[in-house]
Amino acid sequence: MTTPDHSLVYRCGARLDPRSFAHVRRTLLLDHCKWDPQVGDVSTLADFPLLMPRSTWSKLASLAEALTAEVGEAERELVSRPELLALLGLPRRLRAVLAGCHAAPDNSRTPRALRYDFHYTRDGWRISECNADVPGGYAEASAFTALMAQHYAHVTPAGDPGATWVAAIAHAADGAEVALISAAGFMEDHQVIRYLAKRLRELGLGAHCLQPAQIRWQDGVAFNAERRLGAVVRFYQAEWLTDLPRTTQPQHYFRGARTPVLNPGTCVTVESKRFPLTWEALSSTRLTTWRSLLPECAEPRRVPWRHDDAWLLKSALCNTGDTVSVRSLLSPAAWAKTVRAASWFPGQWVAQKRFEPVPLATPLGSAYPCIGIYTVNGRACGAYARLSLGPIVDYAAIDVALLLEDPPLAALS
Repeated sequence: MTTPDHSLVYRCGARLDPRSFAHVRRTLLLDHCKWDPQVGDVSTLADFPLLMPRSTWSKLASLAEALTAEVGEAERELVSRPELLALLGLPRRLRAVLAGCHAAPDNSRTPRALRYDFHYTRDGWRISECNADVPGGYAEASAFTALMAQHYAHVTPAGDPGATWVAAIAHAADGAEVALISAAGFMEDHQVIRYLAKRLRELGLGAHCLQPAQIRWQDGVAFNAERRLGAVVRFYQAEWLTDLPRTTQPQHYFRGARTPVLNPGTCVTVESKRFPLTWEALSSTRLTTWRSLLPECAEPRRVPWRHDDAWLLKSALCNTGDTVSVRSLLSPAAWAKTVRAASWFPGQWVAQKRFEPVPLATPLGSAYPCIGIYTVNGRACGAYARLSLGPIVDYAAIDVALLLEDPPLAALS
């Protein structure tokens, strides 16, 4: 099989000089809430950009918008049909809350931010997942990308997903104050809401970073102390919400709230990696784009994943690649642990056909790019790009600025 031509999809730009890159890094830390610029002793910020032809970006943006249109229809049907929730591998308490959503007011018009992870493979573009519950990466996709773009000619950022999402939040809040919630003890989550809060304040809105226990619900309206809130931005995973005390009234993050919740908790239905296992039972959409881009998925009991490296395993609520498991890439002990978990609880796992990502030569060596494309209210608005030194993209992936190449004026004449 011939290797695809990378020049048609992306290439690496030159490394930024150390002094300029140090300024970019320092500005990102001090002004844009990027507090984890390294894992151990390894930097997670690339000092060079990933350059993509505008025509390639347009193609990916169109695909992301088509995926969003289809997944919106699927979410509405899943919520209206509680009998399908058991296929998603969600915890019991979460299923119970979602099962009640079919009788609650429709929240499908509430703004949503989604992110699709695209990979260039030997068979063309594929997606590995949709980040629909609590997608992050806004500081990296917006601030880092803009800072890097200032040092290169004839390039522009693909967009500003942070600004687009903040504008949608402000519109939903209708000028009132906004609460942004994340789980205590998770710095990577807290920095996301701090970045969004900073940008909301730049628009003149009051923005408060809170815990769920600091929000009081009264007749579906959210309050912080005696302050009525215009919107609640949720960077708190849906399955964690349903483990909170009843006094926090976690059901309001899913249904029945008069205060907009962004993203609504019902988005977890399409965040589940077992979402494809519901497709044959859905009637409202054919999911044509999803079927063309997402590799085949199956119940673990139905495919030979134990012995066939053509399959990988992941848990239904896999986060940052933490449970993506491939026999040949794991130690015997780690693989044995995965086998036990998937054998004992197969309904919480999914088997997925592996695709073969094409490595890219970078200043760091051979790496595998992942292009996370955001849509807000159905429109593509930017990208969170990462480089993984192995074929699995996980928490140690390196953030890289994705810049679109604009031809110089001489080339247009």
